[in-house]
Amino acid sequence: VQLQASGGGAVQAGGSLRLSCAASGRTSTRYHMGWFRQAPGKDREFVATINWTGHRKDYADSVKGRFAVSRDNAKRTGYLQMNSLKPEDTAVYYCAAGSGFRPMAVGGYDYWGQGTQVTVSS
Repeated sequence: VQLQASGGGAVQAGGSLRLSCAASGRTSTRYHMGWFRQAPGKDREFVATINWTGHRKDYADSVKGRFAVSRDNAKRTGYLQMNSLKPEDTAVYYCAAGSGFRPMAVGGYDYWGQGTQVTVSS
């Protein structure tokens, strides 16, 4: 699976962005899709995940109520809607695909996109 993340940018605090993650190279959509982020000098951390049907979603506590994960299997694309953005959300955001074993762990994913920068100014 090849993943292409897009939609990052620079916004002011309180603003919104929608990230997209387009998958290619695999016909099946039966994989979990996860979103992670990595700020400078910090480890990559879990943000959100969605199972292949779209019925099971999990979020990091830091983004609950502000971010929403979704997917459109017909388009083979996942989304991360980010609202009420804060300066501490500034990071490179990555999408990933995996089997669903350990969906909130970096090690639970086999395929990664290239990352898209999100910068939130105060």
